[in-house]
Amino acid sequence: MAHPTNLNEQAIALQGYDPVSYFEDHPVVGNSQITSTYEGATYHFATVEHKSLFDADPENYIPQYGGFCAVAVSEGKLVPVDPETYTVDAGKLYLFYNGEFGNTKPQWEADTENLRRQADANWSSGNLAPL
Repeated sequence: MAHPTNLNEQAIALQGYDPVSYFEDHPVVGNSQITSTYEGATYHFATVEHKSLFDADPENYIPQYGGFCAVAVSEGKLVPVDPETYTVDAGKLYLFYNGEFGNTKPQWEADTENLRRQADANWSSGNLAPL
């Protein structure tokens, strides 16, 4: 089953942020001239080195749940994220909504194990509704 990917209006994943940069503990916006496409999503990179790392193992760098809010996925919803509200846990990138209705990252941190289990189940089953 093909899963949805959270893309901006230009069909760019992570709103143009460099996926490799999250694993260096400081997300940065990528260069629109340094790109790779994976599973139909285009990613921007800050450096050619980051692009090379991504190209060698994209599954290591792509965000979980297609880049949608991890807490929302645990509730069966597809909600956009703030690309600077994230966590890297067990080598995986999780993103969160942080906007007008609050920040969902503290909720994830308070009950990570249960929320991840629910999100994984919803993601696997495709039991998701866009907001």
